[in-house]
Amino acid sequence: MEKHNESRLREGYERLLERVKNGAQELTWDNLQKDLDDAVEFEDELAEYTRDELALLRAWVERDLKDMRGYLSESGRQVAEWLGIDLARLSRRVSESLLSIADRSVVERERFDEDLEAARADYCEGEMAAPGKMACTHCDAEVVLDQVQLLEPCHQCGNRYFVRLTAARKA
Repeated sequence: MEKHNESRLREGYERLLERVKNGAQELTWDNLQKDLDDAVEFEDELAEYTRDELALLRAWVERDLKDMRGYLSESGRQVAEWLGIDLARLSRRVSESLLSIADRSVVERERFDEDLEAARADYCEGEMAAPGKMACTHCDAEVVLDQVQLLEPCHQCGNRYFVRLTAARKA
């Protein structure tokens, strides 16, 4: 990738991150998606990026925020440890954005985790589902449906979200 294009994409990534930082105070999955959509729409209006570049930028920021959120939630550690580098090496803009988003995510940890599980799920408690094998998105407990039926909460952990276990997903 040429240096100019790399620099443009870096700047776009940082602006998206900053707009998410300045977005909704409550960091839920829905708010994160809306903040990212709004940031991409803003960048689209500037007409500096192609639609493909905007889609890539959005996907990269979303991936990194999900990864950071998961790390902070599981480890209880700090953003600098997730990055694996000293925050002083980052631009002020990026470090402030990441720290702000991390602060909000710690406050909303449980709700955000549930929203992430819901986003990964194909099925939710209370939905009608065709027969087959499902797995809980939280504890991976298998649920076998012998007939079309309403999904109940996971009998192992009480989680509400499931994915269908297909041959491809088991491998």
